[in-house]
Amino acid sequence: MAEKQIYNAENLGSGTFVITKPKRKKAKTRQSRLKNLTRGSRK
Repeated sequence: MAEKQIYNAENLGSGTFVITKPKRKKAKTRQSRLKNLTRGSRK
């Protein structure tokens, strides 16, 4: 079974494209928030 297309580009004409991509999963955003130091935070 082939994986469905993730990114999608729609041509509106004259070199204009609308590019849509999937949103990040909530678990991934949470992990990046935990691991990365936030700006302005104390060490």
